[in-house]
Amino acid sequence: MVRGFPRWDSGAWVSPFCNTASPESEAESITVLHRAIDDLGVTLIDTADMYGRGENEKLVGRALQGGRRDKVVLATKFGIRRDPETDERSVRNDPDYIRTAVDASLTRLGVDHIDLYYMHRRNPDVPLEESVGAMAELVRAGKVRHLGLSEVNAETLRAAHAVHPITALQSEYSLFTRDIEAEVLPTARELGIGVVPYSPVGRGLLTGAITSVEGLAADDFRRTNPRFADGNLEANLKLVTELRGRRRERAHPGPVGPRLAARPRPGHRTDPGDQAQQVPGGELGRGGHRTERRRPGPDRGRGAAGSRRRRTLRSRLGAADGAIRHALSSADARR
Repeated sequence: MVRGFPRWDSGAWVSPFCNTASPESEAESITVLHRAIDDLGVTLIDTADMYGRGENEKLVGRALQGGRRDKVVLATKFGIRRDPETDERSVRNDPDYIRTAVDASLTRLGVDHIDLYYMHRRNPDVPLEESVGAMAELVRAGKVRHLGLSEVNAETLRAAHAVHPITALQSEYSLFTRDIEAEVLPTARELGIGVVPYSPVGRGLLTGAITSVEGLAADDFRRTNPRFADGNLEANLKLVTELRGRRRERAHPGPVGPRLAARPRPGHRTDPGDQAQQVPGGELGRGGHRTERRRPGPDRGRGAAGSRRRRTLRSRLGAADGAIRHALSSADARR
């Protein structure tokens, strides 16, 4: 299995490819992506140049060969840099770095343009007008189609939009993290900017699959996340138990939170960003749950019930895909 290869039934995929993944796991990852695109209607592929120090972009690029590039909206990000020797993290938003970063991403992805290019994090020491201005140059040069930001406040979002239309904002949003509801979401709605929430199931907590940090990999960053710290984790698990109980009372078993993806508000798109595993050939499952490949039996996957399940999945994928495509179409109209 490729650890850190999250998936969700909204049609959005994030794949932070492991630095030390084997050729076998790479082939498996590509198989999963092919199934997502070819069979399950996934149309948004979201990566970043920092995932696997660029290796994830190479993986995505290989997966999109063979005529699949035109079937998806391809998004990637720049801005977070790790020193190759010390692994120290820094944020770069200066114009020269942006120009270098986009060319490197295009090369790794093996494409001639990126559909949606995000500023992964903002460096406040660099004037916003310079950063977004450099990104706008990429649009005019044909290297990028649309611009996005990640984890910025409402004031920054509005200021950036005044320099060049911003198509999408990607921020963490779940029942655990609702900060953006106060100012950011209303501002995005006012400006017609699509919102791409990441980690909609609270970095896996809302799935009910995590009961301790013992099952997490030694290098899993959640071991250092305050939400999973001693004392905090126990308190949060009590909240999850209560929420799941209420969900069962309303006859909605399963993870708490997926309906955010199933029925997105206009202009909203869900981006998983939670640790999970995927068995090639398995259905797109809910965050944190392992899904297995099964052959349909007499009472599984066939007949009216199976047809209804397939129609439901397709409608969910279509609804979520429509949100981001609406944002992209609106941005095109404004250009």
